[in-house]
Amino acid sequence: MSDRSEISPLTAHLGYWLRFVSNHVSHAFAKKVEAVGVTVAEWVVLRELLESGPMSPSALANHLGLTRGAVTKLADRLIAKGMIGRAFRIDDRRYQTLEIHQKGRDLVPQLAALADRNEAEFFGHMTDDERRILGRTLRDLVRHHNLKTIPTE
Repeated sequence: MSDRSEISPLTAHLGYWLRFVSNHVSHAFAKKVEAVGVTVAEWVVLRELLESGPMSPSALANHLGLTRGAVTKLADRLIAKGMIGRAFRIDDRRYQTLEIHQKGRDLVPQLAALADRNEAEFFGHMTDDERRILGRTLRDLVRHHNLKTIPTE
């Protein structure tokens, strides 16, 4: 039988606190965007297509660190909502690109404002220096561990 005094408490781990904060920040943002009819993953796709322009599903999947199947499901949902479209090459219908439509283009600024509001709600009490240090520390962790997948949940 192990001595319980040798077992570190959950709260002794930075990962616990990162997850704790991340879950609350993510959940609050998910509720905000879902109130206007999209998921966080759909927001990520819309934002990427707005910034990068039309791209193939496989290129989008590679860029976001998602599977092609996941991108296809997201694209199908966004197409059904009229926010993006699928274009096929005339000479080869197997080749397709995804592109943002005006409805999606019009929604992105509203979603970005929700992201800004969520950021302010959770981190607005921090000084500029504190936010800069936290951001630099988190980006350093991403680089150090070569993290590639963009969070969509």
